[in-house]
Amino acid sequence: MNKKPVVLAFSGGLDTSYCVVYLREQGHAVTTVTVDTGGFSAETLAKMPEHSARLGAVAHHTVDGRSLLFESYLRHLLAGNVLRGQAYPLSVSAERVCQATEVVRMAREVGGKALAHGSTGAGNDQIRFDVAFRALAPDLEIITPIRELSLSRAQEMSYLAERGFHFPPKTGAYSINEGMWGTSVGGKETHDSWSHLPEAAYPAGVVPPDMKPRTLVISFEKGRPVALDGKAVSPVEMIAQLNTIGQAYGVGRGVHLGDTILGIKGRVGFDAPAAITLITAHRELEKLVLSGKQLFWKETLGNLYGTLLHEGNFFDPLARDLEAYLESSQDRVTGEVRVTMHPHALVVEGVRSPHSLMDAKVASYGEANHLWTGAEAAGFAKVYGVAQTLALKVKS
Repeated sequence: MNKKPVVLAFSGGLDTSYCVVYLREQGHAVTTVTVDTGGFSAETLAKMPEHSARLGAVAHHTVDGRSLLFESYLRHLLAGNVLRGQAYPLSVSAERVCQATEVVRMAREVGGKALAHGSTGAGNDQIRFDVAFRALAPDLEIITPIRELSLSRAQEMSYLAERGFHFPPKTGAYSINEGMWGTSVGGKETHDSWSHLPEAAYPAGVVPPDMKPRTLVISFEKGRPVALDGKAVSPVEMIAQLNTIGQAYGVGRGVHLGDTILGIKGRVGFDAPAAITLITAHRELEKLVLSGKQLFWKETLGNLYGTLLHEGNFFDPLARDLEAYLESSQDRVTGEVRVTMHPHALVVEGVRSPHSLMDAKVASYGEANHLWTGAEAAGFAKVYGVAQTLALKVKS
């Protein structure tokens, strides 16, 4: 007797391939859904339906989720200049929520009665998928074969080989997970807090030290990236171009050490040229057009928004409140930023905006100004320090 039709979040790798075969043998009709958030080549996507069918799925759907990823997630991370631990752009966090959302949408379209993913019981992704699935489709069962059976990679490979599906053992020293907002890099050096991740571990490998610098002009309109070197492009296309350009220079590489959702410390290498370049340029433009208090609260609330997304709380109503604030803050974030890429370095060269708050006609730091007199400045300085003077008097 057939069991519930299952819709599986499908990457085509070992874990999700195992899930197709296992679920089919358990009597489920499996529909696979691959949501492209920038981590698949055109060749890989073209082969995905055949691979899914060969494993025994009854149907396959490929969803182009790149525009949705930017509009629903990345633009808010950019508006908030979100870097976890002041270093790591939240690529995987945003991608997993986007993928889970589209898997649920497809499940509704095809009449699925259960949802499945191939996450293990060790990492953050299981939480992100589970929370999203339950929030968006509380009526659908969640099935997670890899986690439920506590399978090792070797066990999965043996199971599939017995059924005629052969996956080669990992031959590389590093695991690479590519996405539009960044690529994660894992290996033996990321398993402790002291080892250094070598240049060769990153997708572009060793960067020649004698590369000539390259200058780019990035244009923003109300916080959205709209043009590169004067040529209008979509945000998705700009991200793709900056990834290609920046990767060659080693811009956006780093190692992040932080807390996982499950409460343990984790360490991961990342290669995120577009994310680092856009956030750096966007932050510089905001310094020019926003007030000091706006900048303070944007940093605070942007980090809070990033934490919600990273830790699987994207569907908390607070996230919608923060998105509304972040969107409002972008009204005057229009202008151009000139950056130059050097090997392993990104330098902001200049910024300009029609909404600039830096007006030399009004006042110049350290020079004469036209808004107050010297006597008025002296009086302000005296009053400004009264509270500290009084505090020191009563300290003893």
